[in-house]
Amino acid sequence: MIEKIQKLLAEVEAITAANAEELEALRIKYLSKKGEISNLMNDFRSVPAEQKKELGMKLNELKTKVQERINTLKEQFASQDTGCDDLDLTRTAYPVGLGTRHPLSIVRNEIIDIFSRMGFTLADGPEVEDDWHVFSAMNFAEDHPARDMQDTFFIEAHPDIVLRTHTSSVQARTMEHSELPIRVICPGRVYRNEAISARAHCFFHQVEALYVDENVSFTDLKQALLLFAKEMFGEDTKIRLRPSYFPFTEPSAEMDISCHLCGGVGCSFCKGTGWVEILGCGMVDPNVLELNGIDSKKYSGWALGMGVERITNLKYQVKDLRMFSENDTRFLKEFESAN
Repeated sequence: MIEKIQKLLAEVEAITAANAEELEALRIKYLSKKGEISNLMNDFRSVPAEQKKELGMKLNELKTKVQERINTLKEQFASQDTGCDDLDLTRTAYPVGLGTRHPLSIVRNEIIDIFSRMGFTLADGPEVEDDWHVFSAMNFAEDHPARDMQDTFFIEAHPDIVLRTHTSSVQARTMEHSELPIRVICPGRVYRNEAISARAHCFFHQVEALYVDENVSFTDLKQALLLFAKEMFGEDTKIRLRPSYFPFTEPSAEMDISCHLCGGVGCSFCKGTGWVEILGCGMVDPNVLELNGIDSKKYSGWALGMGVERITNLKYQVKDLRMFSENDTRFLKEFESAN
């Protein structure tokens, strides 16, 4: 038995392996339950008592050397590893392209950037709101159609809790808790009980702006609107204001811009008028100021609101609103150059 151990010791010193499979085969040959060392251990039981000490030491030496040699070869393979263990074998073989920003995000960020340069800061509020901030604080009458379930999503268990129909609720919260003067822009998602079609959706995105201070006039509003239009649509853009009505502003107006496709001459996009509507605006109604704790005799303000989808349609001629929420990667790839 001593000769067999000596032979294996010499053999172990010379063992080598070209790859992990060969190394595993060597481990099984020497160290498995049916391997060479295990067989020697079985033979060791029948060795005379006076030889057990010497043979036991030799067996332990052999086992240690085999284990050390296996570990050394394993470390060599680890140092030569090319990183294959990190490969995701479930991943597609095709190159994975970089993602792009959503067109609504591109336009929203551009709007925010323009107003930020005019001194406006961001304001945010909850999408699940109470009736006061969505309607009452904005001077909506108790019988206003917007309060009907046909126009607004109500939370069934709480009749005074709704999904906000406009980001004006953020204006209300800002006026309640902010020190004057106020100059904020309020982007966010809003919800209305609309049938989904190419021209309407049950959710969409708005950006509203609010400016409240002493001696704020309609002229200030018009100047801000003109600057925004030129920054967003080009230096040659013209604007016009048409009288309108909103519960929270008085006087109120709709703003049109000169069609940037035909230059105001008239085309199918602007329906031959040369003008395209983009937003609503007006001076903050004194009732709204008073309802939100602001002295309307000392302070005045203006507000405006626009749909992000509307501005995006004007910039990129997206004719179907549903495209914005269907996550079609072919549609999103069209905006790679706009990022």
